[in-house]
Amino acid sequence: MSIADMSAVPRAGGVVTFGETMGLFVSADPGPLVHAGTVHLGIGGAESNVAIALQRLGVSTTWLGRRGNDSVGDLVERELRAEGLDVFAIRDSAQTGLMIKERRTSSVSRIWYYRAGSAGSRLAPGDIPEGLIERSALLHITGITPALSETARDATFEAVSRANTAGVPVSFDINFRSRLWSQDDARETLVALAAASDVVFAGDEEARIIVDGTGEVELAHAIRKLGPRQVLIKLGARGCFAVIDDEEFAFAAVPANVVDTVGAGDAFVAGYLAELLAGREPRSRLVTAVRSGAFACETAGDWEGMPFREELALLGASEPVVR
Repeated sequence: MSIADMSAVPRAGGVVTFGETMGLFVSADPGPLVHAGTVHLGIGGAESNVAIALQRLGVSTTWLGRRGNDSVGDLVERELRAEGLDVFAIRDSAQTGLMIKERRTSSVSRIWYYRAGSAGSRLAPGDIPEGLIERSALLHITGITPALSETARDATFEAVSRANTAGVPVSFDINFRSRLWSQDDARETLVALAAASDVVFAGDEEARIIVDGTGEVELAHAIRKLGPRQVLIKLGARGCFAVIDDEEFAFAAVPANVVDTVGAGDAFVAGYLAELLAGREPRSRLVTAVRSGAFACETAGDWEGMPFREELALLGASEPVVR
């Protein structure tokens, strides 16, 4: 089944995604971490961020991954289950990965990862249950998971292969992480995953890793030539540009009182996919995508500010208090 046929032939399952969700330590207030008096413990991971956002938008979503047999792993599983996700959390003898976020200013954050040899990096093809992907409506992957380890890379390609064979559409967010691999090391893998996907999301700098182009229009069309029918270039405060079934769309960002931009791209992805799965036309998908991304910026945290569907209209509301 092609991505164009999704609204005509609904599938029984929801979205399936997988990857590493880590413990997250973040300073409570902006400023150098060395002077932080209070640090908050939470969780974060691109794939689980998207999963939570999808669930809040009304899309049944499954997250799969490995977690350490430790308290941080307990926290990861507990938070994901509390958000209503179907969770396949495999307990591993390795530790749960960690990341530390310094809110250096009110608008700029710096992140350090401690994930080498972590439980999440030990994800393998055999961890994905038979039939899980085949029964889903869509598989969502990122370029982070294949960068974690050789087995995680194999698991990513196994999942995509199974989705392609079963006619399940694949959504791919490049999500390049320079702390995990170089652009040269990543290019071949990212190109192959983009070519095997139906929907591709990328920032403009990420897009230049896999194709040549001087601007978002050229970049989107160049990625489209690799195979995906839908390509969305995320431009942050400038909005987005998309090529959807060879038609061009440019959308401005929704104004927001920015508190924390981490997770905004994941909210954008979830907003688009939620409307895609609902069978809505491209403009409606993009409206929800940019509104979801803006909404996520107004709350500190990687996923805490992801909007519920009924909240999307609150952006730009004339009354500051809803009674």
